[in-house]
Amino acid sequence: MTLRWGIVTAGKISNDFVNAFNSYPEKGDQEIVAVAARNKDRAEEFAKLHSIAKVFDSYQALANSSDIDVVYIGALNNDHYGLCKMFLENGKHVLCEKPFCLNAKQTQSVINLARKKNLFIMEAVWTRFSPAYIDVEKEIEAGALGEIRFIEGNFGIYCESDRVLKKEYGGSTVLDIGIYLLQLSQYVFKEEPKNVTAVGKLNDEGVDESETIILDYGNGRRAVLNTQSGLVLKNNATIYGTKGRITIEDPFHFPDKVTHVDGSLRTYPLHTSKLPYVYGNSAGLVYQALEVARCIRAGLIESPRMSHKETVVLAKLMDTVRSQLGVHYDADDEEYP
Repeated sequence: MTLRWGIVTAGKISNDFVNAFNSYPEKGDQEIVAVAARNKDRAEEFAKLHSIAKVFDSYQALANSSDIDVVYIGALNNDHYGLCKMFLENGKHVLCEKPFCLNAKQTQSVINLARKKNLFIMEAVWTRFSPAYIDVEKEIEAGALGEIRFIEGNFGIYCESDRVLKKEYGGSTVLDIGIYLLQLSQYVFKEEPKNVTAVGKLNDEGVDESETIILDYGNGRRAVLNTQSGLVLKNNATIYGTKGRITIEDPFHFPDKVTHVDGSLRTYPLHTSKLPYVYGNSAGLVYQALEVARCIRAGLIESPRMSHKETVVLAKLMDTVRSQLGVHYDADDEEYP
């Protein structure tokens, strides 16, 4: 039976997700059948560009539709919580862009609802499904690096977008791009850090525009992570072990090149598309869609590679970083079921 996708918002990341999905030749029996946006003209333009059959002028109308099984939510950060709940309440599986929600309380609330409804939900940390990352994980598990002792990662871009810089939209550099660094450290160490230390700079909105984060996992194991929204960095990450190192090359958050322990540079080509992408290496967005389909068909409500527990841990880490830097949302003062 065909797995039918609905797209929530007609923005830039939704464009790239749909383009990656539609241009991938081996996605199996699944298709994108609908898109919803608050601006119907924009939704219709999006649908025409990507050959999507149905257009909705409200998210609720899409949620009510019996023509979709699963949604991809590409909305602004501050809308994630409400939209996840809306679609779960209406019986839809969910793939929600990172950050999953604004804080750990919202995150746990949404996951609790998904479990209650027995519906699949996953944070769209597409990195976890990168062929390069899977290759790196195999090398680590085979003991090629020995004991992992240190991770150094950098992610810096020049960004003028309100979605990152404005508090009202859930803006935050750590939520927008710092999460990629945090998830890398968790991907490698596979346990919560014992201590978190963050220093950074806030803009006039009270939103973090840069930070250095030190994660201490005990026994001399650490990660030092640098993120910037006003400065372009060399966006790579190196994992150091007692037997050698691996460098995930720029762009580390979805790489097509990795320098492995033996010094060899391996490439991981991505499929091509006739339509342009907004962001680099966005063709890789399809791999998370493949995982969603696999899990739903297997009767799972979470992915083993991006589990509910992992999403909650990331939310807690970002809460801690924001707290240390003094970034506070009104949503932090609320309680959630």
